[in-house]
Amino acid sequence: MSTPSLPISPTRASTLTTNLTSILTRISSATTTTTTPQKPIRLVAVSKLKPANDILALHSPPHSHLHFGENYLQELLAKAAILPQTINWHFIGALQTNKCRPLAEQVGNLWCVESVDSIKKAEELDKGRGRLWENEEAGGKWKGVPLRVCVQVNTSGEAEKSGVPPSEAAALCKYVREKCERLRLQGVMTIGAIARSQGVKAGEENADFLTLREVREQVVRELGMREEELELSMGMSEDFESAIRCGSDEVRVGSTIFGERPPRQDAKIKDEVEEGKS
Repeated sequence: MSTPSLPISPTRASTLTTNLTSILTRISSATTTTTTPQKPIRLVAVSKLKPANDILALHSPPHSHLHFGENYLQELLAKAAILPQTINWHFIGALQTNKCRPLAEQVGNLWCVESVDSIKKAEELDKGRGRLWENEEAGGKWKGVPLRVCVQVNTSGEAEKSGVPPSEAAALCKYVREKCERLRLQGVMTIGAIARSQGVKAGEENADFLTLREVREQVVRELGMREEELELSMGMSEDFESAIRCGSDEVRVGSTIFGERPPRQDAKIKDEVEEGKS
């Protein structure tokens, strides 16, 4: 599918389709190495700094891929405005408190915010989703549909990374479940240290993934939940197979699908590709 405003280059579409197929095959293979039965792994195609044309190419048949991840509010708002509402958007970047309310209010098909790491951010997202519900024109389709959120956990202890310490995850999860009626606690998320994945020995796994699994165990125990009610979101382009072996329900893969990203100042919301040309 293509539109005059978002033409799709056949050559680019073929490359993206090949890359996505390769990742899906690797995900399928990785699931056979887990020790416990798993539901299908959700693949979030991280499309930050890539044009909307690329997203449309993968959202169109034959793949009809649904889940795409963005890191920057303004970029997500611009893309969501010109792409089909059948896309399930994930916000996966560091989130400023003052951006939470417009994010939850202005993107009805925002499927999940994966980087919640404070009560204040949860409150603002809850208020923003409430405003969407109240907006009959913009929010009618989404009225009563809660916004999924993941609590981000800093499992590596790196100062430059967002996320609550593992010891504080249960309290934030409890707050979301009990105080934010327009939010739905989807899971816990971490961005594991790539150096740890690269440095593991044969038969071992990234300690960050094991820590997040322990965090889930603690949360479900303290909140009286079933383990299957709280997902693990962990694993990116360089380590998603290891994350799946550790029980991840969702992986976030970007550059392996879309290729190297341009500098942020050079990124385009849409490419001006001439129809019929590659």
